[in-house]
Amino acid sequence: MIAHVRGPVTAVGLASAVVEVGGVGIEVQCAPDTLATLRIGQPATLPTSLVVREDSLTLFGFVDEDERTCFELLQTASGVGPKLAQAMLAVLRPDDLRRAVAAEDVKTLTAVPGIGQKGAQRIILELRDRLGAPASLPASASVPRAGNEPWRDQVQQGLIGLGWPVKEAARAVDDVAGEAGPAPDVGALLRAALQTLRKA
Repeated sequence: MIAHVRGPVTAVGLASAVVEVGGVGIEVQCAPDTLATLRIGQPATLPTSLVVREDSLTLFGFVDEDERTCFELLQTASGVGPKLAQAMLAVLRPDDLRRAVAAEDVKTLTAVPGIGQKGAQRIILELRDRLGAPASLPASASVPRAGNEPWRDQVQQGLIGLGWPVKEAARAVDDVAGEAGPAPDVGALLRAALQTLRKA
């Protein structure tokens, strides 16, 4: 298993980044709020999880160890693959996810595209004793993962990656533009855009 990658960031795309490790550029799939923390030419350390398939080796990167642990635990639930696990962590921070599972909050879990009511109930049933307890701080007190990169494309591509049509994603980005501020928190904006789409 590749536990982490460390090195200068050589590229940041809409769904992945490339980190140079020992002269080799390693592509790492990341959620939008993780990508927002990366700067081309700057060193980065990303905890990673390697997903092996018959026809591919895919490395997923995370902002911290806790997020990687949740990613791997989520995949132990029936019907949850790496893409859906990543989508869940793009919408919910690890402690928000723990709170939702502990409280059997189906509504919060179904805010993730691709998770219906039955899927949410199954995740709660299978993971409520495995995800652990959330930290004592409320979700609003967690440290934001902010970035100064153009946030519109990151949020829109995050929504498209989660299954929303291009036009709806673009409209949702416009709807939350007023919340961006001088140092946009891409993760928070993505979650706000998802809430806008759910209401629509």
